[in-house]
Amino acid sequence: MPDMDPSVHRLLGDPPHPLVVGGGSWGTALALHLAEKGLPVFQWIRDPILASDIRATRENRVYLPGMTYPATLAVTDSLEEGLSGSSVVVLAVPCQAVRPVAIHLRSLMKDPLPLISGTKGIERETHSLVSSILRDVYSDDPGLYAILSGPSFAKEVAKHLPTAVVIASSSERLAREGQSLFNAPTFKVYTRHDVIGTEVGGAMKNVIALASGISDGMELGANSRAALLTRGLAEMTRLGVRLGADRRTFSGLGGVGDLFLTATSELSRNRRVGIQLGRGESLPETLKEVGQVAEGVPTAQSAYELSRELGIDLPITRAIYRILYEGAGLSDTLRSLMSRPSKAEEDES
Repeated sequence: MPDMDPSVHRLLGDPPHPLVVGGGSWGTALALHLAEKGLPVFQWIRDPILASDIRATRENRVYLPGMTYPATLAVTDSLEEGLSGSSVVVLAVPCQAVRPVAIHLRSLMKDPLPLISGTKGIERETHSLVSSILRDVYSDDPGLYAILSGPSFAKEVAKHLPTAVVIASSSERLAREGQSLFNAPTFKVYTRHDVIGTEVGGAMKNVIALASGISDGMELGANSRAALLTRGLAEMTRLGVRLGADRRTFSGLGGVGDLFLTATSELSRNRRVGIQLGRGESLPETLKEVGQVAEGVPTAQSAYELSRELGIDLPITRAIYRILYEGAGLSDTLRSLMSRPSKAEEDES
């Protein structure tokens, strides 16, 4: 990427002063990543006990143990303190927490700061994507927010393992500044204009990862997994296009790239939940064992209900919804999936 005009940098600050909102593994990985670039970073952590422990140990021993906080990374449990002097917000909270957190953020600002969201999911009550939530409660200016997505496990980012992601915004200026903000030798950032497609890919890949995990937990083999991933990609594309996305987005990092990572890796929380369900464990037991948010669980409900509102067919999503929320048996649900009438594949895309 060519150097940007110096005036462009003023949107995020020169240099930027990021506030990372979120104390989970992804928020911590992003905060570490930005701080290790030499930027002054504040990380807001909702739990004051965890925030105090991190300040004392310089390590998030709950969500990302073993990674030392650099001196440029400060921790607070006060959003007001975190916003003091900050020039850009990086949002990394669970999807179902975005609305209240964004409302709180906005109440503390005279004018909204540019916001880059690393959150993936669909809100349960409204079936809204994150960008729609932000438009409702943070700012109606789409040029003030961007979406960071793609195949990126927090642990690998924190360990500086090679990673490539995408940042999407309707504002080319914000996308390019966000690209510059996050770009690093082991963290390659590409830009896109398609916010909706990037968000749908990031949300739906978690649902398909649950299905992939269930298949693996039931020991249904590699053929079954490949079919689920391929048809799952068609489902996320179908939903995204119906919402106004660019079909090409789903062949990129925020679509097929994120899907394949989350649905096949041992590090995937959503796949792990699926595996345990496939082995016969209950959902409450599984979620307790995993210990962190698996976004595919609430997203399966949101996506299924949204598909009914839109009148589109998402068979895998419907099957996962029935398993999670209606107590459907795994074998019967799989049989129902496989007994669907065969069609030309292009008709199913």
